[in-house]
Amino acid sequence: MVKKWKSLLVLMCLIWTIFGMFTFWHVGYQYIGKSYFDSENFQHEIDNFTAELGPLVINVPNAEDLKDKIEVTQSEIEAHRNYYGTLGQQIDNIKAQYEQRIQEAVDANATELKAKLETERDNKIKDITTNFEDDEHVRKKILAGEEALIDQYIKAAQGEAKNFKKAYDYWSYELTNSETGKTYRAGNISESSAYKIKYTERNPLYVGNISENLRDTFYRTENYVNVDNLYETAEYTGVLTISKKAVQSLGVMQDYSRFHRNQYTFFFVWLTSIVTAIFAWRGRKDLLQTVKGMKEQEILNKARFDFQVILVLITGLMYLIASQVVFESIEYTYDYNYQHNYVRYILDVAFKIAVLVIIGSAFFVQLIWLYTRVDTLKKLEENVKSSYLWSLGDSITDLFINRSIALHSIVMLAAAFFGGGSLVATMIGAGVGGFAVLVLGICMFIGFPAMIVFLSRMGYLNRIMKDTKDMAEGRLNRDVKVKGKSPLAGHAENLNHLREGVRTSMHEQAKSERLKTELITNVSHDLRTPLTSIITYTDLLKKPNITEEERQQYIHILDKKSERLKVLIEDLFEVSKMASGNIELHRSRVDLTQLIQQAVGEHKEDLTQSQLDLRMTMPHDPIFAYVDGQKWWRLIDNLIVNVLKYALEGTRVYVTLKRTADGDAEFTVKNVAKYEISEDAEELFERFKRADASRHTEGSGLGLAIAQSIVDLHGARMTIDVDGDLFKVIVRISAI
Repeated sequence: MVKKWKSLLVLMCLIWTIFGMFTFWHVGYQYIGKSYFDSENFQHEIDNFTAELGPLVINVPNAEDLKDKIEVTQSEIEAHRNYYGTLGQQIDNIKAQYEQRIQEAVDANATELKAKLETERDNKIKDITTNFEDDEHVRKKILAGEEALIDQYIKAAQGEAKNFKKAYDYWSYELTNSETGKTYRAGNISESSAYKIKYTERNPLYVGNISENLRDTFYRTENYVNVDNLYETAEYTGVLTISKKAVQSLGVMQDYSRFHRNQYTFFFVWLTSIVTAIFAWRGRKDLLQTVKGMKEQEILNKARFDFQVILVLITGLMYLIASQVVFESIEYTYDYNYQHNYVRYILDVAFKIAVLVIIGSAFFVQLIWLYTRVDTLKKLEENVKSSYLWSLGDSITDLFINRSIALHSIVMLAAAFFGGGSLVATMIGAGVGGFAVLVLGICMFIGFPAMIVFLSRMGYLNRIMKDTKDMAEGRLNRDVKVKGKSPLAGHAENLNHLREGVRTSMHEQAKSERLKTELITNVSHDLRTPLTSIITYTDLLKKPNITEEERQQYIHILDKKSERLKVLIEDLFEVSKMASGNIELHRSRVDLTQLIQQAVGEHKEDLTQSQLDLRMTMPHDPIFAYVDGQKWWRLIDNLIVNVLKYALEGTRVYVTLKRTADGDAEFTVKNVAKYEISEDAEELFERFKRADASRHTEGSGLGLAIAQSIVDLHGARMTIDVDGDLFKVIVRISAI
């Protein structure tokens, strides 16, 4: 009896030791060798305090100074101008807004109201028109909006400063601006301090002038302010302290007391777990002997092995959850639930520890029993083979992979066996007279037909196996014969599909190898051409007797070829990155009409110089889609650049955007090619493929490949149609 109690005590010590290791792994780094002022919570508090001290107290910006830093760029002017669409769209929108109201005034014979509404409408239309005609007009409006945001920020910062000083009133500081020499003080730094930070000229305090907590003030309307242009930092030297007296205040004392209480508690847990670990180690043999001798083990041993494993896993999970519950009770629960009621707190923790001990005991006892059951490789093999899962696997044979085959096999074998047995019984005289005739009839009409069908199916199976062997040896020019509608016929049909798949795969592989060879050849050619020029003209520059004019000419050529090589390499990296999927999309709601107009508009001068007549057909209403605007711009740009390189001079280029009947947005680019295009237009999507097979044109040959990758990343569709010299690219994406 004493031995059992000793073993139980050893088991409890083991559970407590494991719990001590569990808590040490969780929070040991927070409490070992650290004070409250070294803790993560306090360091986070310091970071918050110093970050907001500058912009709210000691480095408060002046509204006028911030306004002087505002810079309105041309891109901001364009964005403001086109925020609600094109000029025509905005005017139409204003007219639509006032049309009904004016009509209602006319119907009510309210002449003054009608005149007021018309004046108001005309003023807005005039203002919008001025927006598109006068940059300075737009700039003033943007400037006024941004200045209003700054005023809002200054007002919000003043209110936030009051809350900040109240929340951090236990901090004392004396800080001097290194540039202006102005000193800021709060509290009494001469008091005995519990925590102090000194900032010197070599290690100053850097503070900003814009509060991170109030940054969203600059982005609340359609106007926004670039905060980076307003941001300034200042250096301060001096002292930050928390006095011992302030530590006793309620605001600091809660975290301070909780840290030290938890620290002492966990130190107690870890020290006692070391003691219990020693005791558990010394009594391990007695524990193993006692657990192995328990009669309850026989009950579990009678169960299947996998059932016992599942039971151990469930108990182990419960043990882990119980450990987490006890840990959280020590770390967090006291502050939130017990309001300094130590008795309730201790009773609650003690109850949870008791539950932990019970569950832990059940887990370790079952674990020891499981170990003794499979402590050798032979025992493990025997138990696995006797498990439920193994038995279930044995009971499912290959015959029942296809139920139809299993049914046919059982019926034919039963019929053949019955017919054969009947024939044997007749031959040995088991029956005479009418019974013999009956048996012979059964044999002839059931047994023989079943045997013939069975032999026929086996012959067909042999034919399928031979054709399968031919396929395996690479002879793919003949189909497997499909006879009837039996499962074997279905298998033969599947083999024919497989043969076609293999042939297609071999064709694609051959095509892939050919394209790979072309890719290597084209990459080598396109990279070697500018590199050869660079080497050649570099050697020419080394000659001392060249003139300054020749030197400048060579340098110009070197610059051009270097830029060409840079474009090739950058495009190669980009298409490889897109092909691997290692790229992020930043989707947003984009007006495709406006995007295409702007992207194509950038090339109008180039199209004119190339003697190409651009014809654009755009819808009156915007078509929106969720796309990455930057990537979609690159797609459009690549298609237009492709036109510039390969369109025949003096011809028209058609750019069209429309909404299809099924709701998609369809973007089309059509032109007449100056080079003969291969009938296999899809090969133009391959990397380094060009319509100019002689490769005399500039470009990397990656334009359409990059465009296709962008389309694929968006889940859209891109096709190429070639009709003689007419070249057409169609891109379709879901519109919203």
